[in-house]
Amino acid sequence: MEFKHASVLLNETIDSLNIKPDGIYVDGTLGGGGHSFEICKRLGDGGRLIGIDQDLDAIAAATERLQPYKDKVTIVHSNYQDIDSVLKGLSISGVDGIVLDLGVSSYQLDNVDRGFTYREDTPLDMRMDQTQPMTAKDIVNDYSEMELYRVIRDYGEEQFAKNIAKHIVRARLDKPIETTGELNEIIKAAIPAKLRQGTGHPSKKTFQAIRIELNHELDVLEQSLDTMIKWLNPGGRLSIITFHSLEDRIVKTIYRRNMNPCTCPPSFPVCTCGKVSMGKVVTRKPIVPSEQELADNKRAKSSKLRVFERI
Repeated sequence: MEFKHASVLLNETIDSLNIKPDGIYVDGTLGGGGHSFEICKRLGDGGRLIGIDQDLDAIAAATERLQPYKDKVTIVHSNYQDIDSVLKGLSISGVDGIVLDLGVSSYQLDNVDRGFTYREDTPLDMRMDQTQPMTAKDIVNDYSEMELYRVIRDYGEEQFAKNIAKHIVRARLDKPIETTGELNEIIKAAIPAKLRQGTGHPSKKTFQAIRIELNHELDVLEQSLDTMIKWLNPGGRLSIITFHSLEDRIVKTIYRRNMNPCTCPPSFPVCTCGKVSMGKVVTRKPIVPSEQELADNKRAKSSKLRVFERI
């Protein structure tokens, strides 16, 4: 299957980076190379792009797509949480922009073999990095009822999390739950029929929750942003596209903390904590897709772009 993924908020994101022809840029979620391709088009001979992705299918697709710019592109199979070691390994001392396009790609969703989709019956997988041993099947079959409840409640924001966890544990007593279709039926049985009407696919939130847990998506995001901001050169920008409220909340909170890190009580006349602002939040409100983009790509619906600029 060809790696296809329409980059959401593409023009807005590229514009937000204020690309300098001789700058160094990092695409921390390389995917099919959509954002990277547009960055490379704007780079001169002294410019450089580092692409990072944990998905080998994405790396293969992006390598091919970025072939015209291969002299200024370095692609690394890794997770953006390792940006520190990646950049040090490439003897880079600072970068002029970093972009993250979070969540799951259209390719990963549409490629049935990857086991992300709840629309087909396929083995439970959901790994973004196919070299890791643990899969969604392990979570569904090995987590305790309490752990499943926590994951589905916290990462899926699913109101029926307790009942879904109970149904999963009961079903796996008979046999292991191995496919997305089997899990779908269990989730459907756990949600009252009249409450399933008009609320989208009943499995959407639970599948999202299991995917986030398996790939440590929120932990990785939370643990990486401070490091990324430190890597920016003065005037450098970090542009992040999120797709649900959990990601967006983390980005918003960490941006604000880096802009105003002072921990002194409001009553103190002068700051004594010594914490210095790292920069400013460029987007007071997040940038969202245009009506035209929403019409062209329904998966852009919940996307938000937030931008931070280093002092």
